[in-house]
Amino acid sequence: MRDDDLIKPSRVKKDLDKLRTEAECLLKEAVSRDEVEAVRIQSLGKKGNISQILKLMGQFPAEERKELGKLANEARDFVEDLIAKSFERLEKKARQKTLSGQIDVTLPGRKPQQGHKHPLTLTSEKILNVLQNLGFDLVQGPEIEHDFYNFEALNVPSDHPAREMQDTFYVDKDVVLRTQTSPVQIRTMLSLKEIPIRIASMGRVYRRDQDVTHSPIFHQIEGLFVDKSVTFSDLKGTLTTFVEKVFSEKARIRMRPSYFPFTEPSAEVDMSCFQCDGAGCRLCKGTGFIEILGAGMVDPEVFKASGFDPEKVSGFAFGIGVERVAMLKYGISDIRHFYENDLRFLAQF
Repeated sequence: MRDDDLIKPSRVKKDLDKLRTEAECLLKEAVSRDEVEAVRIQSLGKKGNISQILKLMGQFPAEERKELGKLANEARDFVEDLIAKSFERLEKKARQKTLSGQIDVTLPGRKPQQGHKHPLTLTSEKILNVLQNLGFDLVQGPEIEHDFYNFEALNVPSDHPAREMQDTFYVDKDVVLRTQTSPVQIRTMLSLKEIPIRIASMGRVYRRDQDVTHSPIFHQIEGLFVDKSVTFSDLKGTLTTFVEKVFSEKARIRMRPSYFPFTEPSAEVDMSCFQCDGAGCRLCKGTGFIEILGAGMVDPEVFKASGFDPEKVSGFAFGIGVERVAMLKYGISDIRHFYENDLRFLAQF
């Protein structure tokens, strides 16, 4: 356009109309983002057509400048809208081309994989549910424990040889990562001070041990029953029912003399092998039985440390490893599978 034409308002109006028409035609024919960008620069850039027209507005009287400025702004908005729609059209076209080349939209949808409970969660919930049905209340205790609760009150003084049975993680001289859930027994008896007490506690415990059947972190479930005249027969009856409900109605138990510093007498509890039904197989190493937990009558020294008179009360306690039950129940040979988060393993449950 010529400068002598631009000073005439009629010429400016014609140029604005022409700009709108040309931009509209070019954008309709554009097949790439580069072509659309070229139209944007030509029409709206710093040196573009509208910018050149706006620079000459000062030559016109105020009334004409106001009218022409409004027309120029409308033309700019019109072109900006066309450019935005052109970019959107090209993006949609490119997306459809990509989808049509890689995805068959007629195929049925893929169902997302759903999560489910970890085998240790399934096992612990089963055990705790059985114990609750037997009248045990669920309680919790700290994982970082004072030496008194973890050892002293459980009849394991500092010079006791039983401490060598467990490799302990020490936080400092008198604070440890608990080696068992038994400290919950002490805390419960000290806090309640009344009988009967029937509690079960589950939680993580820590020992310096690691191989295919042991882990430095594992889970235990502890059971405690304290009342007047509790007998070893009560313990055996409770464990018999417990094993039948957790494993099988056909399961049988046997109790072998053992030693735990916090129970007297103490017993290792075996369950008839669920694979061979006691006939003898590789799983039970030909014995017909599988060791599953430790139990016994609460030692009088433990009652004394907990504020109870062992002449007036009695009780039993037992502890079971959740990982061990899960390994037996699901036929798992390596305890480390529980902690590796391998979906190929976890998807089986």
